[in-house]
Amino acid sequence: MKKFNLRDIKIKKVDPSQLNDRMLLINLYLTQGLTLFIGLIILFFQKRNPVSLLNWPENVNFLYWGVGLAIIMFVADMVLSHFGTEDSMDDGGINEMLFRGRPIWHIVVIAAIVAVCEELLFRGAIQHGIGPYWTSILFAVIHVRYLKHWLPTAWVFASSYGLGFIYIHTGTLWAPILCHFLIDLVSGLVIKFRRES
Repeated sequence: MKKFNLRDIKIKKVDPSQLNDRMLLINLYLTQGLTLFIGLIILFFQKRNPVSLLNWPENVNFLYWGVGLAIIMFVADMVLSHFGTEDSMDDGGINEMLFRGRPIWHIVVIAAIVAVCEELLFRGAIQHGIGPYWTSILFAVIHVRYLKHWLPTAWVFASSYGLGFIYIHTGTLWAPILCHFLIDLVSGLVIKFRRES
């Protein structure tokens, strides 16, 4: 039997045009499943209950924080898009491929799954251990498709830090989940209905 060797693993860059819709969705859902699994493992070692993290808040203040931060982020994103070049904001076409031909119900499902899985991992588990600053650096690194340009990388870091801030301030994971959901949902709908220039 041949021994497994980590050096035998080869990672190669895949051009987005090489992905078909099925592979893109499989990759998305596997990645989110892995994100959720890692988050649950970290919470297990932290001796924290993921169900209690997702308890519904007693008051609605988290709605104001989640929606408020989402609005601030939309305005900031419009300003960045206006002043930044299209090339500097390029993600390699992944978002375009993911949302352009997707039905609205599926965009809602994707936005909800991504928001819950990523916030449970990053805000619920990782931020508890290393704080919002280092969590935001890790969050920016994980969004690898933006790393070739400093502007979207800085934007992902700032967004993550904002999500961490509202989590600390409200004490509920539902504030960053709501904000993350709204950002992904509106971004997906804008891509879907945007006219080709």
